[in-house]
Amino acid sequence: MVPVSADRRVFQWHDHASLWFSLGVGLLVMQVGAYLMPALGTQEALWAIVAGSLLGAGLLGWVAKLGCDSGLASAGLMHAVYGRGFANLPIVLNIVQLVGWGTFELVVMRDATVAIGQQSGSLQGAQWPVLATLLWGGVVMLLISGSMVQLVRKLIARVALPLVVLSLLWLSWQFVSLAQAQGLSALWNRQGAGGMGVLPALDLVIAMPISWLPLVADYARHGKSGGAALRGTWLGYALANMWCYSLGVLVALTLPSTDLVQALLLAQGGLIALSLILIDEVDNAYGDAYSGAVSAHSLSPRWGVRRWGLAVAALCTGLALVLPMHSLEPFLLLLSSVFVPLFGVILGRLAFGTHAPTLLAQARVVNALPVALWLAGIAVYHLAPKVLPGAGSALPALAFSFALAWATRPKAR
Repeated sequence: MVPVSADRRVFQWHDHASLWFSLGVGLLVMQVGAYLMPALGTQEALWAIVAGSLLGAGLLGWVAKLGCDSGLASAGLMHAVYGRGFANLPIVLNIVQLVGWGTFELVVMRDATVAIGQQSGSLQGAQWPVLATLLWGGVVMLLISGSMVQLVRKLIARVALPLVVLSLLWLSWQFVSLAQAQGLSALWNRQGAGGMGVLPALDLVIAMPISWLPLVADYARHGKSGGAALRGTWLGYALANMWCYSLGVLVALTLPSTDLVQALLLAQGGLIALSLILIDEVDNAYGDAYSGAVSAHSLSPRWGVRRWGLAVAALCTGLALVLPMHSLEPFLLLLSSVFVPLFGVILGRLAFGTHAPTLLAQARVVNALPVALWLAGIAVYHLAPKVLPGAGSALPALAFSFALAWATRPKAR
């Protein structure tokens, strides 16, 4: 709960941009992009992708600025707004969410590894899913045992980022060429089949950047400038989100398939490109494990962040071996819904000049009004689709919790 000191702040805007571009790229993001088809028309889908990415990444950047300006991790922001005692509840929920998503990332990497191995003819047999899970879990544990700052500044910015950009460029070129062969004009003017409106699609696009809200301050607190943290996070994640969602739409248009990985493998050079994207996927699992460790450390400081990180990574690996994670995805999305109004209240309370460390020092055990606003925001999240079927869930809940938190914020002395 102690802010990061100025001498330990090393991230500049390009460090934030590299990190969040890398975290924004993922097979899961492409898969969600493919979900927009065939319900939406091509132009409707791209409009939702651009608008949702700019808005969602903007919120991510805003929380990054809060973390950088205050030097506090996400857990510190929660304590400052909700109270020193009550904040433990959302922190525990965040840890559960991060363990769940970290496990899901390992399952995604395992399934992709097995698919790549089968395509190349090198992985055959029932033991390979287990070995692939242990392999990627071991890689995450190896990374978590090192320095997060050095990982971002050296491995991600200098190695992983150029490779994944080349992979995305190659896959984009291949599928645009395929779209041209099938008739680019017809695909561009293709109408939707119905079943999803533009606003629910916008909600779906915003869901990915919003899922990172409980993590962003854990990294941004190491930044030198709040403005640089905002710009770098916003630019990096928005570009990655737009690119991967659009690529998912393009794949769904040209090679309709229920298995995105198999569709990507059908592209020329898809095996190599997919392998590089798969390697980049590791930082998503790492991000879940690291932030889970930071949150756990805030609850039990006797263990350091590194030790907690190893424990979280080991737990995720074990769960990936035994749980049917694909059937647990709705539960994880349901659990994630609590964090949209949670950070709506945090933004409403802290985003206009309130000094978070001062608020943390003055925090009670329970700050009743922010807690009530958060719970009301959760109710809005689940009721909005029933009352306004075309409006989605995230935007109404976020707007409601933010507006009331801002209107009731303590007046500056």
